[in-house]
Amino acid sequence: MPAATTTAVPSGTKSGTKSRKKKGRRARLIVIVVVLALVAGIGYGSYWGVSTVRASLPQTTGEIKVPGLSGNVDVKRDSYGVPQIYADTDADLFRAQGYVQAQDRFYEMDVRRHMTSGRLSEMFGSSQVKTDSFLRTLGWHRVAQKEYDTKLSPETKKNLQAYSAGVNAYLKGKDGKQISVEYAALNLTNDYKPEAWTPVDSVAWLKAMAWDLRGNMQDEIDRSLMTSRLSAQQISDLYPSYPYSRNKPIVQQGGIDPVTGKFDQDANPGGTVGGSDTATGAVQGMQSQLSSLSDTLDKIPTLLGPSGSGIGSNSWVVSGDLTTTGKPLLANDPHLAPQLPSLWYQMGLHCRTISSSCHYDVAGYTFSGMPGVVIGHNQDISWGFTNLGADVTDLYLEKVTDNGYLYDGEEKPFTTRKETIKVAGGKSRQIVVRETNNGPLVSDRDTELAKVGQKAPVTSAAPDRGDGYAVALKWTALQPGNSMDAVFDLDKAKDWSGFRAAAKNFDVPSQNLIYADTKGNIGYQAPGSIPIRSKGDDGTMPAPGWDPKYAWKGTIPFDQLPYEYNPKRGYIVTANQAVIDPKKYPYLITEDWGYGTRSRRITDLIESKTRDGGKISTEDMQKMQLDNSSEIAKLLTPMLLKLNIKDPYVRQAQKLLEGWDYTQESDSAAAAYFNAVWRNILKLAFGNKLPKELRVEGQCLNVPPADSASGPADKQDKLVRECGERSADSAQPDGGDRWFEVVRKLLDKPDSDWWKTPKTRLDKPTHNRDELLGRAMKDARWELTAKLGKDVDTWNWGRLHQLMLTNQTLGTDGPGILKWLLNRGPFNLGGGEAAVDATGWNAAGGYGVVWVPSMRMVVNLKDLDKSQWINLTGESGHAYSAHYTDQEGKWANGDLLGWSFSKAAVDRSTVDTLVLKP
Repeated sequence: MPAATTTAVPSGTKSGTKSRKKKGRRARLIVIVVVLALVAGIGYGSYWGVSTVRASLPQTTGEIKVPGLSGNVDVKRDSYGVPQIYADTDADLFRAQGYVQAQDRFYEMDVRRHMTSGRLSEMFGSSQVKTDSFLRTLGWHRVAQKEYDTKLSPETKKNLQAYSAGVNAYLKGKDGKQISVEYAALNLTNDYKPEAWTPVDSVAWLKAMAWDLRGNMQDEIDRSLMTSRLSAQQISDLYPSYPYSRNKPIVQQGGIDPVTGKFDQDANPGGTVGGSDTATGAVQGMQSQLSSLSDTLDKIPTLLGPSGSGIGSNSWVVSGDLTTTGKPLLANDPHLAPQLPSLWYQMGLHCRTISSSCHYDVAGYTFSGMPGVVIGHNQDISWGFTNLGADVTDLYLEKVTDNGYLYDGEEKPFTTRKETIKVAGGKSRQIVVRETNNGPLVSDRDTELAKVGQKAPVTSAAPDRGDGYAVALKWTALQPGNSMDAVFDLDKAKDWSGFRAAAKNFDVPSQNLIYADTKGNIGYQAPGSIPIRSKGDDGTMPAPGWDPKYAWKGTIPFDQLPYEYNPKRGYIVTANQAVIDPKKYPYLITEDWGYGTRSRRITDLIESKTRDGGKISTEDMQKMQLDNSSEIAKLLTPMLLKLNIKDPYVRQAQKLLEGWDYTQESDSAAAAYFNAVWRNILKLAFGNKLPKELRVEGQCLNVPPADSASGPADKQDKLVRECGERSADSAQPDGGDRWFEVVRKLLDKPDSDWWKTPKTRLDKPTHNRDELLGRAMKDARWELTAKLGKDVDTWNWGRLHQLMLTNQTLGTDGPGILKWLLNRGPFNLGGGEAAVDATGWNAAGGYGVVWVPSMRMVVNLKDLDKSQWINLTGESGHAYSAHYTDQEGKWANGDLLGWSFSKAAVDRSTVDTLVLKP
């Protein structure tokens, strides 16, 4: 994406509206003609026609009667279909939100609730039984029901009920094809009918968020899998310590006051308050049987993005002392999986008059299927999210019998329940879920998972292994919480104290929350239910479930969690780096932070702009979001240019790096070549030496037997053929900033065993750093010759680094014709792994984009109507709507849309008005 400043595009001016509408109608008619021609040609014409294609497009003008409303509600949509809702009561506001979201996104909502309740098989048949079994074992919907019944406030329940009533008002009297075209496709093989929406369906979505943002569970598995081939020191090499001195943590001052026992940003930290140290737990590793669990996790729908050390989000806030407006500017861009439609739905929720019966005047990004605004601003404050990355899950080995499990020397009975999985087009399946005091036995969901504990090394005090240990999952999100309360409290918070009160209820997922208000204050709060572990348990390896000393000791009290308020430096940056230096904080939050590459780059950009008294503008914040420089390229390129490359073809490619400024524009040949070199460095130095469970599925190598002594591959005499088993999106080495740090530490060790590779049919062995780097440059040259052509001047990064927007159900696994109709792309992108413009790719799997800035926003606290935003795709989930992907092109170009908030600005940008009437 271009780094140059772009002009904001108003999100709804009257000029040009007629031409935009005409173009939209023409585009839809062309699509309809193509659809009819294609489906008629394959025999679907009797089911699909013009009426099917058009039936689900929502009414956006005129009047609609909605039962239960107490007064008229205005729904004002701009030229991108973004709705702003105006009502006189909270109940009417959220009833209308449910109705409008269902108009645009009900199919997406329906799939989400079937996923969170483990009922995907009811829609998509037997292929989803294994996924449903695992999700039923976790019991997300059951926990959401408990939250609704026992934890949520009466006001939150009323809002959820109103929202559900709005959704159901939209559904009433409609068959599937009138709701979304995907139902017409499903009805070709399935008699599925959408059912009524419930408040718990909304609450359960927070569990899906928490699952995808659960922290270091994959790292815990990967470390254990590595023990089959790597020594403890080698594993340590691949998980280096966080560079606190170079990449500063979020909170840079304060600690827990020894007198008050609360976190205080002005305190001098001292003493300890319990918690963990970083010693390795009793379980030192687990063997490759854990791959079965990893495979199962891979199959769970990943809504927010693949797990990886480069994935994350950016948010930062700058004080008015450093801005051109004199008031704070706040930016946020969560990095999530690319989806169609986008995960986010833009919306405004406005009470015509703030009163005791109507509390909200808020706009921002929502989740379809859940009331309220998740990220955005109201009339007084703004907030943004990034994933905190707290370690909120642990795997426990369990010694089990037919009747129970061992704990503290005694056999305890399982807690059990039966679950019936209904299957479209097939017989229902029944499973039995067993739970220990640590959580559900996830190993019960697969015959291979039953073997997980067969070879896991444990201490001599461990109980007899027998046929192997089972594996239980302990996770904070499996306890009822108040996160839904927090969403509504954030939406109506008026100041820092109200913001912190809302954050206190944000149990899961644990997020970094940044803050700014119209009075000029900025802040940060770390919320969440974060477990306190015993000393000696650092959460990096599976723990012995039978030993009480490995049980969690509660959670960190909210008033001891780190925060900052108006720090002297004048800005706060959160980009998944460490929250606080552990030397200043007594509790373990995680051992697996992101490594801070993006946060350091954002910090450098802020400081370079303000160093000599300069001020930051809204446009500067936007430019920072589009910064695509490669930090690993800055480290490696000078070294690559010093290599004496004798092969003239490879030398041609090497010359591309001369004078390169390390930016990763879509049309950059240098970026294409460097990233190919980086991928091959990782493959040669690390990837080929990892166990098959971490390598890409189908990648076959001749390797030493797994039970052979660890050592350089070129010194092993006996080799066996072994093929990788992991999906391309989650294989290792993924090339994220953990691997930046791994390589950084090894560059000063040119003779390390990691630089040594065996002889192959085509290549000599490498014995040191420079030989491996030269080999990677050669391999990259020939790889890109095959992919992009022989002439290096025709190469460009975007042709390798492509984004495909995919409908998450029928666009993924449906017939080819449906994929063609529902999906969009590919699009050539700039940006890259661990860049601020984080169009992420997995180096083990290829160059394709696997996560993206799912939205971007810059909030201007001086004049909220001058704030700007963009979504990845568009508002609509209807493939034939003009708003299905109408924001994608501007998103790809780095543009932002104007964001109307005040009544006057919304009126100016409105092109369609719908009145919902009692």
